[in-house]
Amino acid sequence: MSPDPIRVLIVDDEPMVCAHLRTILGSADDIEVVEPAHDGEAALRAVERHRPHVVLMDLRMPGMDGITATERLTARPAHPVIVVLTTFDADEFVLRALRAGAAGFLVKSTPPEDLIGLVRVARDGHTVLSPEATRRLLAASSAGERDRERARRLVAGLTEREAEVLACLGEGLSNAQIGRRLSLTEATVKSYVSRMLVKLGCENRTQAGLAAHNAGLVG
Repeated sequence: MSPDPIRVLIVDDEPMVCAHLRTILGSADDIEVVEPAHDGEAALRAVERHRPHVVLMDLRMPGMDGITATERLTARPAHPVIVVLTTFDADEFVLRALRAGAAGFLVKSTPPEDLIGLVRVARDGHTVLSPEATRRLLAASSAGERDRERARRLVAGLTEREAEVLACLGEGLSNAQIGRRLSLTEATVKSYVSRMLVKLGCENRTQAGLAAHNAGLVG
């Protein structure tokens, strides 16, 4: 076990799912899986008790669902990174969770060899969302005119370069990919992204990407 392991909380009402994910993640030397929770209320208590770095959150659970639990957790200061666990990757439930502050999502059928790496990526503050998944989610988005107008108003306050970086986020590109496209260093891209999140009032890159779509920056 590493001196400072990544603490992971699994929240799912199916004990077999929890056991499966715990076995996979527990095989990594740098990951510590804490006792799972089986509904949203238990998840809130478990976060208080274990202080996980990453929460893998199911959405459809009895009692408090995963969306409500995500909203409650992201309203707290210094909250953990929340990654949605889902069976279907492009539906309104996933979109609602992302808008509530989830950093991305994993389908429950994610290959074991990919799952550990994705948890590490989430812990490091990167969005757990592939470009292909981003495109499917954006296509499924049903933002109303009020959301679109708000996004356009916020984007109008960005510089031209910031708007270009935001459009790339809307495509689900990584910092390295954005840097190559716009001829910027990764450090410069990271700086742009940090400033944009503050200007847009977004919790993470995924919310910023949705804002880019709502504002019409993404085709």
